[in-house]
Amino acid sequence: MRSSARAIIAVEPAVFTGLFVIAWAASLALRLWLAQRQVAHVAAHRDRVPPAFSDSIPLAAHRKAADYTIAKQHFGVIETIADAAVLMGMTLGGGLALLLTWTEALPFWPIWRDVTLLVAVALIGGLVGLPFSWYRTFRLEARFGFNRTTLRLWLGDLAKGLVLAAVLGLPLTLAILWLMERAGSLWWLWAWLVWFAFQVLMLFLYPTVIAPMFNRFTPLPAGAARERIERLLARCGFHVAGLFVMDGSKRSGHGNAYFTGFGKARRIVFFDTLLTRLVPDEIEAILAHELGHYKLRHVLKRIVWSALVSLAFLALLAWVAATDWFYVGLGIPADLLAVAQARPGVALALFLLALPVFVFILSPLAARYSRRHEFEADAFAARNASARALVSALVKLYEDNAATLTPDPVHSAFYDSHPPASIRVARLQEAAA
Repeated sequence: MRSSARAIIAVEPAVFTGLFVIAWAASLALRLWLAQRQVAHVAAHRDRVPPAFSDSIPLAAHRKAADYTIAKQHFGVIETIADAAVLMGMTLGGGLALLLTWTEALPFWPIWRDVTLLVAVALIGGLVGLPFSWYRTFRLEARFGFNRTTLRLWLGDLAKGLVLAAVLGLPLTLAILWLMERAGSLWWLWAWLVWFAFQVLMLFLYPTVIAPMFNRFTPLPAGAARERIERLLARCGFHVAGLFVMDGSKRSGHGNAYFTGFGKARRIVFFDTLLTRLVPDEIEAILAHELGHYKLRHVLKRIVWSALVSLAFLALLAWVAATDWFYVGLGIPADLLAVAQARPGVALALFLLALPVFVFILSPLAARYSRRHEFEADAFAARNASARALVSALVKLYEDNAATLTPDPVHSAFYDSHPPASIRVARLQEAAA
């Protein structure tokens, strides 16, 4: 039995390493292939506006959207390769093993060694991503006329993000690690309850505490737009804590509108860039779409699905954390196995690093589910406002945000949470007719 057990231990880590390498390579190859398809498809349609938009979007704007999309894809390829290299370095390259050895020697309580380990992993990922964030903001977005962020504002946002991560993330991390170590075999269920409670808390804190740290929110001024919005809310029996305008123009030229919050903390937020571009009936139609997500319980459904998925992943983590092959197969040397298994933070770090390469192939399912909700919200808007006004508003947003009208269908199936422009507008035009 002992020799058989040793054989299993000797084989299983190698098998799992092979599976991880295959998943890593397949995920990387798939992402690069999708990017190549997107570039080729958008470039092939660059010089002709789709017939459905030929009367509303000029060729120059269509070409700008194509160039912007292609530039983002080329940049994304570099970022994807860098992320894949960091992942391999942190796992099979021995990066996490080095951090384990380093933190094990720290004169801290064990739980704080795990916190230090997880913070180090997060900082490494953040430092690698920092140059990409800078280039995207000050080069890519600026090249196409979207960036309005100053270096001082960018650095300030970075500092605020770090403070929030410490204030909110450290207590949550400590709670999860403590439960992993002390709550027995069902720790994952208790950890899920803590995680879910944290997510609900964020629904209340984000609109009233966190978002105002980054942007200024002012009440939507009186006028035709506000009157139409208030009548729409009254017709739909929907109550919010307020209608606000966000100074999104201080960072970007992109426009948007959204609902945020939960329960009595619900509020409607419009980017100031959006209000300067749309007329009142278009603003009403955009809001009716967002309202549809709430009235059709899309928000609640997504919260439930997110909770179920996180529960499944935590149960999976609890299973793999009790095996030898999970650690050794992801780059933890056999002589550190006992130390790693006594440190729940190691299992958590390895799981968070490795999981994305195995689940990326499921992206079309999530995207399809989201696009179905978008179609349903569009239909709600068509019934409660104006389908023609929503089409007009969407066309303006496509043009202003340089969103491509001709995405590659396969790339869109993986990445796009919203339906392609031509399909979405066609459905709305049928509703209007």
